[in-house]
Amino acid sequence: MFFLDTNVLLYLFSDDTKKADLVEELLSTGAIINVQVLNEFTSVALRKLGMTVAEVRDALEPVTLICKVLPLTTKIHQRGLQVAERYQFSFYDALIVAAALEARCTRLYTEDLQHGQIIDDTLTVVNPFRA
Repeated sequence: MFFLDTNVLLYLFSDDTKKADLVEELLSTGAIINVQVLNEFTSVALRKLGMTVAEVRDALEPVTLICKVLPLTTKIHQRGLQVAERYQFSFYDALIVAAALEARCTRLYTEDLQHGQIIDDTLTVVNPFRA
């Protein structure tokens, strides 16, 4: 099982078709995300991509049907604090890691952390765009 970070998901709307195709391929195999990913995607899409709320809704609908979407919980919040402290990650990156750990994922696809890093002996950070 793998967890997909927001920065990877956003490539669906990139001019870089190679990266967009790779993200579509990842999504087709089933991914896990959480509400934080949806919120971050929405924020970036509205502010930086100039999408309307309706366009964001339309873009995320198939994502939420394909992916398993986990809620944000106080347990993930607490684990995020522990991850941030232990690994010196930003809090929001630590929340993503905590959600992936709570979902028992073995891979976290992201560009934000060190490729190949293993967290808590169970979760491997993977940059899917690394050559």
